[in-house]
Amino acid sequence: MCDDRTGTTTGGDAPIRPTALARRGAELLRGRVASPQVDARLLLAHVLGITPGDLVMADPPDAARVEAYRELLARRAEGVPLQHLTGEAWFRHVRVAVGPGVFVPRPETELVAGAAIDAARAVRGQGRRPRVVELCAGSGAISAALVDEVPGCEVVAVELDPAAIRWTRANLAGTGVDVRLGDLADAAPEWDGTVDIVVVNPPYVPLTVRDRLPVEVTAHDPALAVFSGADGLEAIRAVERTARRLLRPGGVVVCEHDDSHGRTAPAVFAGPAWTGVVDHPDLSGRPRFVSGTRTQVAG
Repeated sequence: MCDDRTGTTTGGDAPIRPTALARRGAELLRGRVASPQVDARLLLAHVLGITPGDLVMADPPDAARVEAYRELLARRAEGVPLQHLTGEAWFRHVRVAVGPGVFVPRPETELVAGAAIDAARAVRGQGRRPRVVELCAGSGAISAALVDEVPGCEVVAVELDPAAIRWTRANLAGTGVDVRLGDLADAAPEWDGTVDIVVVNPPYVPLTVRDRLPVEVTAHDPALAVFSGADGLEAIRAVERTARRLLRPGGVVVCEHDDSHGRTAPAVFAGPAWTGVVDHPDLSGRPRFVSGTRTQVAG
């Protein structure tokens, strides 16, 4: 018998190869998700307990696994995030657990982490131990990548949401990162004026565009991690104040923002406390994050 929703065999018909099964899964997802082929392959690999690259050589799945795959495809087509279905997200070279209650890290944020990692390597090249604060840590992906790629960093990760911080703590357990529940405005006061890098992927989506966002965001990402006032800049203004307090002269802030903030986010860091303020594009060429260096000027 053939399942109309996936085109897969579920009864006494000849078993279907995983690659063909993934193609049919992609057809189901087409027009409903941004990357149907990738999602279909990742979901099938998850069900089979193998890597996507192993699908070509894998044996045909049994009926129970075909059914499990069909159920995951249906949920993905309804807008449930891929990472919620697999329970994990890859971020640079690390894997973090994700699920309901925490923001799923996006590929664009890997560039933000990369800028912080480069800055930490520069500090280490000066013979010092990098001191880093991650604000709005969420899953802890940025901090996890930092300690993975620049061992020896001294890192504090701050998260406000009690639901999200359970994921932060789980993902950073055993890494040496100091995970703290709290508001970004009050982060690590004992480190004032001594931090080398402040890095953050804050909430930055304007509330005015909420009705235009996909259900994958509005129904599954925590609103606290997504929206930030009518213009999307409220959290970034708080980031500027906190980074100004925490950073030593010469310290660096790296802050992600909405692609509509290519001019307005850098403008938040205008003034004598900052120099070298630059906006950076993502891999698609869209404005994605701002960086700046703390000056010697007080305030």
